[in-house]
Amino acid sequence: MVLVQLVYWLLFAVLVVGDQAFKSYVTLNIAPMSVHDFIPGLLSITHITNTGAAWSMLEGKMMFFYLVTIIAVVVLVYLFIKADKKDYLYRFSLIFLLAGTVGNAIDRFTRHFVVDMFNLDFINFPIFNLADTYITIGVILIIGSLIIQLAGEKNNK
Repeated sequence: MVLVQLVYWLLFAVLVVGDQAFKSYVTLNIAPMSVHDFIPGLLSITHITNTGAAWSMLEGKMMFFYLVTIIAVVVLVYLFIKADKKDYLYRFSLIFLLAGTVGNAIDRFTRHFVVDMFNLDFINFPIFNLADTYITIGVILIIGSLIIQLAGEKNNK
């Protein structure tokens, strides 16, 4: 069981370090607002800073984001600790959500903005970062976990 716990926290560390390393690379090597093709027609790298949430909602409301971030981290850690040790998918979803939250929190607390860089060229969508991707993966995994749980409950009736 200790090995499984280690895997969760190792994954968390790798995700956060990966997010921060990529953000540092973009900050140091790509000029703000410049666009670099990554996968032509699909994905480009555009270095922007964001003081808000998705679509720059609540831009500049940093105290709000600090508070929400602290609450989110506490709740996610609590849920992870209290989760059934055998509910691996749910626990992995919480690790992805936590890594995304912490990745963006590091930016907010140290830079006072979040570094975003991924631009989907085929659709009008906000520019995002790896931490945002982790949050999306976490939400997808948690939905999958709930579907599996509900299916199991239905089969047990």
